[in-house]
Amino acid sequence: MITSLLIANRGEIACRVIRTARRLGIRTVAVYSEADAGALHVRMADEAVAIGPAPARESYLVGERIIAAAKSTGAEAVHPGYGFLSENADFAQAVIAAGLIWVGPKPASIRAMGLKDAAKERMIAAGVPVTPGYLGEDQSPDRLKAEADAIGYPVLIKAVAGGGGKGMRRVESAADFRDALASCQREAASSFGDDRVLIEKYILSPRHIEVQVFGDGHGNVVHLFERDCSLQRRHQKVIEEAPAPGMDAATREAVCGAAVRAAQAVDYVGAGTIEFIADASEGLRADRIWFMEMNTRLQVEHPVTEEITGQDLVEWQLRVASGEPLPKRQEELSINGWAMEARLYAEDPAKGFLPSVGRLDWLTWGKDAGRIETGVSEGDTVSPFYDPMIAKIVSHAASRASAIDALSTALAGIFIFPIRTNAGFLCRAVTHSKFRSEQIDTGFIERNIDDLLPPAVPSPAALQHGLAVLRWNDNAYESDSWNGGLTGFRLNRPRIDTALILVDGETHQAPVGDLRHDVQSVEPPGFALINESGQTYVISAWRASAVGGTLSDGALTAPMPGRIVAVEVAAGDAVTKGQRIVVIEAMKMEQALVAPFDGIVAEIGPAAGAQVSESTLLARIEASEG
Repeated sequence: MITSLLIANRGEIACRVIRTARRLGIRTVAVYSEADAGALHVRMADEAVAIGPAPARESYLVGERIIAAAKSTGAEAVHPGYGFLSENADFAQAVIAAGLIWVGPKPASIRAMGLKDAAKERMIAAGVPVTPGYLGEDQSPDRLKAEADAIGYPVLIKAVAGGGGKGMRRVESAADFRDALASCQREAASSFGDDRVLIEKYILSPRHIEVQVFGDGHGNVVHLFERDCSLQRRHQKVIEEAPAPGMDAATREAVCGAAVRAAQAVDYVGAGTIEFIADASEGLRADRIWFMEMNTRLQVEHPVTEEITGQDLVEWQLRVASGEPLPKRQEELSINGWAMEARLYAEDPAKGFLPSVGRLDWLTWGKDAGRIETGVSEGDTVSPFYDPMIAKIVSHAASRASAIDALSTALAGIFIFPIRTNAGFLCRAVTHSKFRSEQIDTGFIERNIDDLLPPAVPSPAALQHGLAVLRWNDNAYESDSWNGGLTGFRLNRPRIDTALILVDGETHQAPVGDLRHDVQSVEPPGFALINESGQTYVISAWRASAVGGTLSDGALTAPMPGRIVAVEVAAGDAVTKGQRIVVIEAMKMEQALVAPFDGIVAEIGPAAGAQVSESTLLARIEASEG
């Protein structure tokens, strides 16, 4: 068995490999860029070596530095994880040439499956069904269009050297083909340095089915059953599960058997995945499932296979790389229950899924979180330089319905701030009625996006809870706005039934109602972080409002300690209801205070740049007469 291992990767996969290596008594070496000097995988490893600046092309993609790190630390082997150099045949060859053990397939196998056209030809020879299409040498636009016309629209144009959803175009009609081809070729040349393409029949009800395969150096190849990765957004997997819904025994045997033949055709050693596309318009049928490509590495979604088989695939990798035979024969492997995985990203679904980077000031998993695969902990930073995945949330249960329930519970309990995440989006996806009833294909998210995006404002019950937190918070409970405004005990003030609050920087009304229930304070005063179905909302209130939503005296006070970012009016200015008056920054968020009614700016408080405490008067508006 290998005794020392360098992990040529970062984040959750590096942490994942380190955990198994530690259990097996293997010393681990981490590598890190300048941006990752304090990262979790660095803290977990027995030793760590700096390999360059933050950009991956200057660190994690520089094979020479990684090999030098392995040799300088006495590591026997290199595990590439996934992404970065994991499917780079030249790097694999360089590792072997340096006298190190490569924890992965043979370089020749990587090359054989690296180009989609050559891989398909090899699969046809091995008797593996492939999608109808064209993958010839003649790349002239006229020939490609003629082939597309013959296949029948819609078709899919795919870069021969493509991956990760790049270099792909769906074409609906002959009239659109030439423009789509030119666009695809430009992207392929830019991303992969190769503008060659292939044409495939576009499947109208596609399911993404993949099979985990494993080979050793003794001629053995097995499969560990299939996964369904159909829930995707822009060709990127979002939720994966195993086994595949609707897969009967005969179809499973046919598909998994084809996957084993595919691996044998390239003399495969180690972990790999054979990806298929299925036409699910009439359910899963063996004669409507075709080979797409092979990933010559461990997949991001490998935990769902581990959960249903009870096997540690990283341990299998290390044992096979050490020269041992596969730990199990095919007849010793079976499916136990159902597993699901959701990819938790630092991104904002409300803003087109833009990445959200920064420090993880709050990171809490729910009490029933299940299996969490992560490369960060509270206080760490999500860097703009790498993939913004925070964690993989994995559930395992006896049935698909129970696995969904377990996963949704885990997602609902995630509490992360101030980084935005897709937890609420994921929670709504797995609890969607059509997902539960197995009405899924790769277009599921696009078709149902309006249902899957969390609402901008939490439910009335959650707002009540947020107001309760604010009211019982140390300063807020004693403040004039809460005692006078909400309870109505100040002379000449009407009883207040609603409050103006800020939810993620936007003004909303909320019913006050009965707030007398047990809550916890949130620091700093004036804030409540409310988690509802995985979505974290920032709630603050600065003044109680009368019924109808106006601030009775026109005073705008700081809702929390913070810094004045901008003062957008001057004393004496006429303003209209809803107009921005002052912008305050706190908790790394900007919040705008607006005019509660039409009027005149009677008073302006501290200037832009000033630090203010909670309840500081920032402006006062006098109502217009008449």
